[in-house]
Amino acid sequence: MSIFESAILAIVEGLTEFLPISSTGHLIISSSLMHIEKDEFTKLFEIAIQLGAILAVVVLYWKKFFDVARIKFYLRLFIGVVPAIVLGLLFSKKIDALLESPLTVAVTMFLGGIVLLFVDNFFKNPSVGDENNISNAQSFAIGIWQCLAMVPGTSRSAASIIGGMQQKLTRRAAAEFSFFLAVPTMLAATGYKLLKAYRDNPAMLHNNGNIEALLLGNLIAFIVAMAAIKFFIGFLQKHGFRLFGYYRIGASLILFVLIWKRIIS
Repeated sequence: MSIFESAILAIVEGLTEFLPISSTGHLIISSSLMHIEKDEFTKLFEIAIQLGAILAVVVLYWKKFFDVARIKFYLRLFIGVVPAIVLGLLFSKKIDALLESPLTVAVTMFLGGIVLLFVDNFFKNPSVGDENNISNAQSFAIGIWQCLAMVPGTSRSAASIIGGMQQKLTRRAAAEFSFFLAVPTMLAATGYKLLKAYRDNPAMLHNNGNIEALLLGNLIAFIVAMAAIKFFIGFLQKHGFRLFGYYRIGASLILFVLIWKRIIS
């Protein structure tokens, strides 16, 4: 993977990680169009650059994350992330196998797009407008919803935001709690993959070119994710999910064509 290719993938990651459009699907499409070989480092890179996206959430909401008096906030995040950690450890091999199935990603992107066309009509009269009013039970329920994203192409952001709305959160509150929940969830997943890579193939992480790609990728993902998060909050409040639904359907059709033409195997 060249520096240019790593930069493009990082831009895609930063733009799509917190939008309900499936970062996994977009990374598959992008890497395929650039003919990037799906070797072990590429697979690791696409996960490791999530650290940059995570940092964007922490920086934007640093007052919430670094206020030690907010014990309940940390407790809600812990409760919300437990289902993903447990199921992730139990089914990590099956999840990895699904990640290598572009057809699975295409199907779930399409079905998720259909859901987003109508989701604004499903959950009306929200009563929770701030994360301080989210109960422990609601945090756990949202964490269960987030686990749907273990099926690649579903979108962690979409699953957890819809879960929040189902638990009576406003669009903004659901989106922000989804961002907060992403930090421990993605940190755990990325840390696990990095440790596993270092154990199984330490030479891959001792390669200067690979280290440069990871550092640059995380920096770019951080900057782009900052902008994407700010855009998404404002857009979601005004317009809802419908446009994202149409976009997902269009992106999934592109992925189907790439699979059909054997550009993606």
